[in-house]
Amino acid sequence: MAIGFKEALGCLENRRVKLIRPLIPPQILQEDLPLYDNPSAQTVLEGRKATEGILRGNDDRLIVVVGPCSVHNVESALEYAHKLRAYAETAKEDLHIIMRVYFEKPRTTVGWKGLINDPDMNASFQINRGLRIARTLLLDVAKMGLPAGCEFLDTISPQY
Repeated sequence: MAIGFKEALGCLENRRVKLIRPLIPPQILQEDLPLYDNPSAQTVLEGRKATEGILRGNDDRLIVVVGPCSVHNVESALEYAHKLRAYAETAKEDLHIIMRVYFEKPRTTVGWKGLINDPDMNASFQINRGLRIARTLLLDVAKMGLPAGCEFLDTISPQY
């Protein structure tokens, strides 16, 4: 007995998909956790301006991007940021220190894929929660007066 085209598609679509959860729109997360109504904005602007000045040759300091491969524990990342901020202050005449804050592990083929993809580290893939945690951490690091740098390997996560 032949089946129709629509029935055939129904047998083919999402065969290995267990659950579909829509991503929170970037604008909603940005509204919930704004950059521009807190001290973080000043850090971002000053960090970008300093980086640009160094890259253009107008500032002879060395840019140093330092931090973990991937953030997996927010408390540890904040503790690291506090210590790095203190060091950055002592070295500011010679170094422009940027904390590496990365939330994904795109080159990992087996295992945990990063804080954004699996914030609970239990394969529950609460991506919206991971995006919220990541943005909050970036804002908290910036509130300390420490610029942060991320590696962007896709066009989705930078929007958040």
